[in-house]
Amino acid sequence: MSPSTRSPEARVRWTPVEGAGELFTPAFCDYLCLLHDRLGGRVHELRAHRAEMLRLAHAGTPPAPEPSSAITTGDWKVPPVPMELAKPGIEISGPCSITSMFINALNPGPEGERAEGDLDDDEDSGGHRLVDTVRAAHHRVAAVHRELHYVDPERKKEYRIAEGELPFFMHRERGLHLDEPDVTIDGQPVCAAVLGTALSLFYVGRAQAERRQGIYFYLPKLETAEEAGWYRDLFESSRERLPHLRDAVIRAIVLVESLPCVYAMEEMLHALGPYAAGLNAARWDLKASIFEYVMSDPQSVWPDRFGVDIKTTPFLSNIFRRLVAICLKRGAAPIGGMATALPNPDPEVNRVAAEAIRKDKEWEARQGFIRGWVAHIFHMKVAADPFKERIGSGWTPTPEMANPDNYPVKIEVPEGPITLEGTRRNARMVVEYLEGWLNGRGAKSIDSLAGKPGIHPALMEDLATGRMSVAQLAQRIRHRARTTDGPVAVHDAALVKRLLHEETDDILKRLEATAPAGDARATAAYAAAEDRYRKSVKIAMRWIRNYTELDFRSLGSYTRADLDRIAAEPDAF
Repeated sequence: MSPSTRSPEARVRWTPVEGAGELFTPAFCDYLCLLHDRLGGRVHELRAHRAEMLRLAHAGTPPAPEPSSAITTGDWKVPPVPMELAKPGIEISGPCSITSMFINALNPGPEGERAEGDLDDDEDSGGHRLVDTVRAAHHRVAAVHRELHYVDPERKKEYRIAEGELPFFMHRERGLHLDEPDVTIDGQPVCAAVLGTALSLFYVGRAQAERRQGIYFYLPKLETAEEAGWYRDLFESSRERLPHLRDAVIRAIVLVESLPCVYAMEEMLHALGPYAAGLNAARWDLKASIFEYVMSDPQSVWPDRFGVDIKTTPFLSNIFRRLVAICLKRGAAPIGGMATALPNPDPEVNRVAAEAIRKDKEWEARQGFIRGWVAHIFHMKVAADPFKERIGSGWTPTPEMANPDNYPVKIEVPEGPITLEGTRRNARMVVEYLEGWLNGRGAKSIDSLAGKPGIHPALMEDLATGRMSVAQLAQRIRHRARTTDGPVAVHDAALVKRLLHEETDDILKRLEATAPAGDARATAAYAAAEDRYRKSVKIAMRWIRNYTELDFRSLGSYTRADLDRIAAEPDAF
């Protein structure tokens, strides 16, 4: 029997995680099969094209600007951007699969103000398991209905959505580079982007359409205009099949977080057609993508990434000025980057963090961005004010700011030192992030300078930071990079392995010191954490080695069983 003659219920199989049965109804399975049949084959073609672009880059032909075309020279605009997407201010980002964090994001911050928008994330800060995707789908619907509620039994704390107008929702699903192994159609894993977007359009999309709310998406990890066109076809197919979407407003903002995307921003907006709304300056993933495309070039070894600031690195500043120019030229919304600092019991740490956030957002507002992102409600107001103040003052962009030709793309090696301390911070970051991943979290509070002098708040780090840290470690190993400042060292696998173990030992020593003596629960929690950290070192070495061998497979593509197996194998170093 061919797939087309089998019932959708017979074709679709899923791992029975909590809540999945309520979502995988016959009607949803029918819709999911439709998308899979129409778009699944193209996913593999697009992935193959990505692999070929990387192969060509490492053979000496990196991505480059496309010649002028009717698209770049034509007089066209994206459809008028919905008023709420044109608001100045801030969007708060976090995993919507973790109930308490999602509720907090929707509520007012310490000053009593809510964010303008909520980036309910199932991608870089999500756990990348089917259970996370299922929870995200349920939580989104409950949030729109204002029914989301959670009681934390350990902390004896209750979470509810506060009264008042909610932020608009920006749904971010996993990218088309990933599959969901726990959901299959005709025995093959379904593309994670198909599954996540389908769940949102079918469920929370219906709840939003009933309330005449816009249904908005961030599109992650796009690399070509053809990929943007794939999403347009997904939205068109969904509108045809689902009656509640026929008159709904569906719009998407492209995350500019890959090197090829930098050269195709205008073409991507055009390819999205009626669904285009804007572009977002995704900083960390873009740096990681640049690392991946230059990994084989010994002349492109970067200095410590912690000192490579968008504001003071001319070629990176130009990329984002070009992004704004394209948005101004085409009537789209330019959205800035993330402020990741978390609150601290020390007021001085919070003061320093707030000053840094304000400075960063003031720079973005001057470039023409209308909003940015923030990781915690504590810093929402300080992050939002620069956008509101500048646009509220009557300021308007100059004609020069709306001309992309004023900001040509040229990839360079940033200025700055290569230090052992920078390598050590990357090592600590990777181990800390992987421990959180093994604990079911895609976002984690991390201070890569813990115990060091100075004022440094913990940051909410997600998969982009882990990817970027791994890439820099691999680049230094691959090219045996020599330090240019501080203690003299030549990078190799043995050096990075030593740093991974030293940083893990320090993390565990500090963690043990905080556990109350004689508390059985605390002792058990420490033992479980120690096991995760030791596994993380093994997984980190495998991940880093993959990168040195030009294998840039996403952490999100590994199942937890895969990671357990890697942790049980001999060291990759």
